[in-house]
Amino acid sequence: MIRAARLACLLALLPATSGFSPPSLQSRHITCQPSFASTKASGRSPVCNGVNFNSVRSNGRSGRLHMSEAEAAAVPPKKGFVDKIKARIPPAAERKKLVPLALMFFFILFNYTILRDTKDVLMVTAKKSGAEVIPFIKTYVNLPAAIGFTALYSKLCDRLEQKDVFYACTVPFLVFFLAFAYVIFPNVGVLHPHAFVDKIALALPEGFGAPLAIVRNWSFAVFYVMAEMWGSVVASLLFWSFANEVTTVDEAKKYYPLFGLGANVALIFSGQYVRFVSKMRSNLPPGVDPWGMSLKYLMGAVVASGGCLVSIFSYMQRKVMTDPECVDQEKQEAKKKKKKVKMGLKDSAKFLMSSPYIRNLATLVISYGMCINLVEVSWKSKLKAAYPDPNAYSSFMGNFSSATGTVTLIMMLLGRKIFKNYGWRNAAMVTPSMIGITGLAFYALTVFAPFFEPIAASLGTTPLMLAVIVGAAQNILSKSSKYSLFDPCKEMAYIPLDQDSKTKGKAAVDVVGNPLGKSGGALIQQILIFGVGSLAAATPWLAGILGVLLFFWYKAVNSLAVQFDDAMEASGEIA
Repeated sequence: MIRAARLACLLALLPATSGFSPPSLQSRHITCQPSFASTKASGRSPVCNGVNFNSVRSNGRSGRLHMSEAEAAAVPPKKGFVDKIKARIPPAAERKKLVPLALMFFFILFNYTILRDTKDVLMVTAKKSGAEVIPFIKTYVNLPAAIGFTALYSKLCDRLEQKDVFYACTVPFLVFFLAFAYVIFPNVGVLHPHAFVDKIALALPEGFGAPLAIVRNWSFAVFYVMAEMWGSVVASLLFWSFANEVTTVDEAKKYYPLFGLGANVALIFSGQYVRFVSKMRSNLPPGVDPWGMSLKYLMGAVVASGGCLVSIFSYMQRKVMTDPECVDQEKQEAKKKKKKVKMGLKDSAKFLMSSPYIRNLATLVISYGMCINLVEVSWKSKLKAAYPDPNAYSSFMGNFSSATGTVTLIMMLLGRKIFKNYGWRNAAMVTPSMIGITGLAFYALTVFAPFFEPIAASLGTTPLMLAVIVGAAQNILSKSSKYSLFDPCKEMAYIPLDQDSKTKGKAAVDVVGNPLGKSGGALIQQILIFGVGSLAAATPWLAGILGVLLFFWYKAVNSLAVQFDDAMEASGEIA
């Protein structure tokens, strides 16, 4: 009312200065004390409700409006840079759970980076083995292991509390990695049946060399699977399940994209540690197995990091989960009182398949795995053609990794704004759009290479190099959008679900869906290579399959967005 009166007083001055009479004032009587006429005669400035009307120019077209001292004092001062920074710091209750969660994520990914590099070195450099073994491990060893773990995890969820499930799944990993470095690897000469496999290899075709290498180096294959499972089980399943339990959807939208920053920081620290171990290895005395010593230092760091992870989780159980300012205690009690429905593997599969919500989540995860695998393998074949020299290839990949890290950091900082301004649905659409646009552009450069020759020549390059650059951009943008938007979107979608769907559904989607997507993409390529003769000849088919997969991905996102909103309303969460 006061602002309206001040505006009316300002408009009341206009007839005296410009001959204009506002229609709204013709039918309303406005009283200003003191009046404009009296103040003009006395030489004082007109004041109405604290507004001081100073001198009006003689042409009557413009004037200056000033506030009284009291009004000016009531206006809050502009925030300085430090005040803006303080305003962005989360409240104490949020910091109490976000800082430990970020540290947990750091230690998990620190371990995963070391394990991921170690598993490849073990299998590729093993006796009578090579890189061709890896697709067989992922399809015929890793996938069955993931399915078996899902069944075991379902049983653990039925019999134990969720915090005990975390301990029961994490500790065996750490025990195995420690035992591998100090017990198994020093005795591989006795444990690996090379003589037995050599006899079998004589009776089998040469094409069985890769599967036999898995049997021959079985302990390395087990390590490979356990390292892969650390990423699926501890990072994707256990950590995000716990994060979803202690955060609200509103908090997740603000902070989940920033958790990915821990991945880049962990990568830097783990890389420096591996470099430190490599320097130590070069200074070892004669007679000491350098790789065996490296394994001890690397796995020792993994176990120490895992111990920090378990300790932080224990702290959160004692200090955060019991704090009503951090976690809704009523919901926690309701979860504990709710009777668990025990289901076998068959019943669990039926339960999950009957849920459109879980099916949509699984479609997202499997579609990503298949799409990125289809494009990435084709790109790497072009990359090898462009850089046949190993040193040049390695140099390019070094630049590629640096670019991926930089773009990922930028995307993670943008992720919060995308969630805030555009919502879950649009944020979830970014990753398939990124893969679709850049992937189809890469395939177009490959299939229609002669058409792009003049364009490439005008740019001072070749169609092959142009395809390599576009393929690199595709991988960088796809992975950065995956880490910054796809993963947070997926994890947010679990928050409003009931406990059974949140635990068993997540286990099925993350632990089985991830390797199923990778294996599915590899299987499609194997079929096409057998059918048309080569990966290059299969490129048009791969582009068509990519388009089909993206269609189902988009369809799943749209369906899940509606279900997510409904689940949020049903659970009382704020979107």
